[in-house]
Amino acid sequence: MTLTCLDLDLASTCRLDSPTRKKGEQVILLLRELGLGLAVIAEVLAGEQDSATALHTHLELLRQQQDRLQRQIESVTITLQKTERGEQLMAAEVFDGFDHTRYKDEVIERWGKDAYESGDRWWRSMSDADKKAHFQTHLDIAADYGRARAAGLAPNNDEVQAVVERHYAYIGVGWQGRPVVAEAFIGLGEMYVADPRFAANYDVHGEGTTEFVRDAMKVYAEARLR
Repeated sequence: MTLTCLDLDLASTCRLDSPTRKKGEQVILLLRELGLGLAVIAEVLAGEQDSATALHTHLELLRQQQDRLQRQIESVTITLQKTERGEQLMAAEVFDGFDHTRYKDEVIERWGKDAYESGDRWWRSMSDADKKAHFQTHLDIAADYGRARAAGLAPNNDEVQAVVERHYAYIGVGWQGRPVVAEAFIGLGEMYVADPRFAANYDVHGEGTTEFVRDAMKVYAEARLR
């Protein structure tokens, strides 16, 4: 019995090459509905793993994910409350629940496997204190962008460009010595605006802050990185 998948993202395109096709397809759909991956389902159908064992493992992973999500909800709640009160954000409060591996597939797709593996090794090599310090650096940079925009400063203002310089150095640390050229720096700014997940890091300090950051980064790149 073999599991054939025409599209790994759609369980409905999987078929069984056996007389028990209809029953097998029902099993596939049920296990997919419960969240199991196709590789695990194939093992169940081949008799290499029973469904109860597979579901026990899946349940434990879901509980771990639930715990992480709950910590993230608490962190976002604290972040929102402190932002609304105008209080400084602290890395220890927003760091909890962070899991960089959830971006693995996206990073590999955008920048390649070597980029992900290099970043993964770098992040895992850091102590919790170093990770929180890294988070705090960005929180402070984002807050300073927000204050500058709220004060009516232009993206090319010297004070704003000083914040961008800190931002550029921060990115350089994450890139581990690889040059952050003008095109890449400008592209990051555009990505911040295009992706709501990035925009949230800046617009928490006021709507429009992300666009302000993008414009300031472009000014810096054109003046300093060409």
